[in-house]
Amino acid sequence: MNHHARLAAAIFAFAVAIPALAQQRPVAIVGLVELSGTGATAGTNFDNGVKLAVKEINAAGGILGRKIEYTSMDTQSNPGVAKALAQKAVDQGAYVVMGPVFSGSIIVSMAETKRAEIPNFTGGEAAGITQQGNPYVFRTSFTQSTAMPKVAKYIKDAVKAKSVAIVWVNNDFGKGGRDMMAKALDAQGVKVVADIPTDPGQVDFSGAVLKAKQSGADALFVYTNEEESARALRELKKQGYDKPIIGETTLTGQKVIELAGDAANGAVAHVGLTVDAPQPTIKAFDQKFQGEYKYKSDHNGMKGYSGMYVVKAITEKIGKTDSKAFAAAMKGAKISTKDHPGVLLDVSFDQNGDLDRESFLVKVENGKQVVTSILPPASAK
Repeated sequence: MNHHARLAAAIFAFAVAIPALAQQRPVAIVGLVELSGTGATAGTNFDNGVKLAVKEINAAGGILGRKIEYTSMDTQSNPGVAKALAQKAVDQGAYVVMGPVFSGSIIVSMAETKRAEIPNFTGGEAAGITQQGNPYVFRTSFTQSTAMPKVAKYIKDAVKAKSVAIVWVNNDFGKGGRDMMAKALDAQGVKVVADIPTDPGQVDFSGAVLKAKQSGADALFVYTNEEESARALRELKKQGYDKPIIGETTLTGQKVIELAGDAANGAVAHVGLTVDAPQPTIKAFDQKFQGEYKYKSDHNGMKGYSGMYVVKAITEKIGKTDSKAFAAAMKGAKISTKDHPGVLLDVSFDQNGDLDRESFLVKVENGKQVVTSILPPASAK
């Protein structure tokens, strides 16, 4: 074989090896997470959930025989930083981006992943995230437009309240939730008699609680981030508020219960995910998470973990790591815990990237979330 033939053979062998090599290379997943700032509780949990799933998936042989390489970057709970890091994730050739968790950040950062056509999972609940026709954004939690009608129905049927006061945080998450809740209560014929905005990171809730008391409402709906929820609950107890206190996932989370102490007892929330749910898949997750991190996960840890298993399930379904094919396969996808226990609960996705599954009503009793009822998926009429 002369020099040229040898060179040609070597080049050919190399060219054949490149696609084969690409299939051997690790699957790059980038997390854009709130590891500091106001979202640190949520972001750290989400990140830990993703990391636990990655560890398990890699131990079981990876995705399509390839290891996952997960890198997380701190958005500092700042939308501008999140946007810059999303650009960095794109430059690094991420197959899928996990996060941010905060609605205000994903709304800004997803412009970058959309432009690069990279699937992006978020923990954010603001309804607007999936209403902009971005085919690459997917939820790991309910949108407010699915959650709020479930809560409003509970307020009317179980609490039998005719009027409600709403305390909400004045950011993307809070505004979206308040608007959806007002609409959902109106549909149930329940009146909002006090509309009380508060600031992100607000420390003093005495004025807000006083307004709620003076409104004479039959019940109070609290929709703020975790740390603020704990402060609100403590202030409600201090002022002797004695009407039902109802919220969403952020009102009764593990972190809130720790911060609020016995002021959390009696609070009721609708939660999409809780480690205290009776399902065997969730019990197994709870044990593994506590074993790994020495603390109890909140819903965000479950979102990161189940989201990562959705990535695995869909990638295996399409048989390759192809971002466009992945996004297409997510539309109308149904994933069962029978086939993929890591998704924690049977889940389906719609054309917008919103998910549907069972959810739970919980009440805090003796410093623990107790599941009082299981609500069927919204689509199960």
